[in-house]
This record gives sequence, structure tokens and C-alpha cells, in this order.
Amino acid sequence: MTEDGLLRFRQLKSLSPAAVRQEIRQGNYQGQTAGLGFGHLQGNVAIVPSDYALDFFRFCQRNPKPCPLIGVTDAGSAELPGLGSKVDIRTDVPAYNIYRDGQLSDQVTDITDLWSDDLVAFVLGCSFSFEEALISDGIALRHIDEDKTVPMYKTNINTTEAGSFAGPLVVSMRPMSHSDAIRAVKITERFPHAHGSPVFMGDPSKIGIGDISSPDWGEPTAIEEDEVPVFWACGVTPQAAIEQAKLPLFISHAPGHMLLTDVKSSDTGQLKV
Repeated sequence: MTEDGLLRFRQLKSLSPAAVRQEIRQGNYQGQTAGLGFGHLQGNVAIVPSDYALDFFRFCQRNPKPCPLIGVTDAGSAELPGLGSKVDIRTDVPAYNIYRDGQLSDQVTDITDLWSDDLVAFVLGCSFSFEEALISDGIALRHIDEDKTVPMYKTNINTTEAGSFAGPLVVSMRPMSHSDAIRAVKITERFPHAHGSPVFMGDPSKIGIGDISSPDWGEPTAIEEDEVPVFWACGVTPQAAIEQAKLPLFISHAPGHMLLTDVKSSDTGQLKV
């Protein structure tokens, strides 16, 4: 992140999710969102043509850890009133990845020109949402302290397929002391709409990660000698699945660049999808 971007990020930390969305919509911020809108649910975004929407819905149902569904639009609608005031899925994410035929083709900050009546947007809970609880309990998160995007990795754990959607589980990693890792399990299991408890901790090679210093998405985070890497299911998993699905068009958030919602992390039991 540039010095100007870092300054802007720190200014946004004090704003409500709705105010941050407005800044994003106006093009004033295109950075990562870890640490913003604390106390509120953040969301991964997956936008598919309507012909694939039912299969993607089933994919989320069959893989609730990486794909905890918290919102879905009607075909052609860009609004998600259940997630916040005047949310517009076309403009309120800092950066979007555009995939065509399963391949990443572009990254943009606004998808208004790509929007059509044929598209359906899904929003999946994000692990950023439980980070406030970890920090409040005294567990430091290095990627936030260093203003980095959390590192994310493909694993050798397969998801349960649905139609054309299948692929490896993607995980996010946070290094912690052994005692903090045990506490983190108990804390994050209270957030099922934000991936819940970790799926693994320990030797990364056991889940198919050959080089922990080279994440598939995000930025590397150092692991000290007295720490253990702790892995949570990640909402980037659908982006891995589209490599096999080869949809003519698939739009997602850029990793680390989430939709901020007005839903408090503690209120997820009230969500209606």
C-alpha cells in the first residue's frame, strides 16, 4: 500500500460501514478492507449469470465453511437491502476481479458497465469479521498490524461439487502462539457466518501448501519460531472453483477487498438469505 493509501486507510477506520461504502463508491478508496468497519460483517462477492445461479447456491449449501451465504440478489438487481442501506453491488467493493471462460481477464473498481439483467450476486461471510473479536481478546493479528492483505492459499482439500462448480478449498492464514491459537478456536466458532473455527493448524504441507512464504493471494506474513500457522476456510474458494467451471463471465471481489455491510457481527443469527 502506498503512503497516501495507508493514510487514507487509517482515516477510514473511524467511519461507519455505510460511510466507507460511500467513499469506495466515489472512487476515493480502492484498498483492502481488513480492519475497516470493525464490529460489522464483511462479505466476499461472487456474481454469476442466472443460468449458473442455482448450481452456485447449491455449492454454497454444500460447502458452508468456505461459502457461508449471507446475501443474494434477484436476477438483475444490484441491491442487497438486508445487508445495508443503499448497498450497490456494482460500485461498493474496492476492487473486482473479472473472469471470462475461467481465466482472470481484468481487475476494475466499478462494474456498472458490465452489469446486466442476467446477473445474480451472492455475498459470502468473510473471516475479517471475527478479527475484532480476536483483537479484543488480546490476540494480535500481524497482517492488520502491518497493514497487509491476509495471505491465502489453495489446499489439497476438495470442496463438495455442485453442477459445474468444484475445486480446492482456499484458506487464509494467521500466525499465532499455541495458546492464542487455542483461544482463537473458541472465539471464532461463535461466528459461523464468517467461516467459524479454523479448519487446520500446524504444518502447511499437510494440507498441500508447499511454500508458506508464497501465498496464492494476499501478502506473505512472517511466522516466528514460537508461533503456529492457523488456517481458516476462505471465501476466495469460489474463485478457485471457476477455473473448472469456465463460466463465460464470473465477477468476484479482488482478494482482500470486501463488501462492508451494516450487519453487526454479533447479529448474524438474524440474517435471512
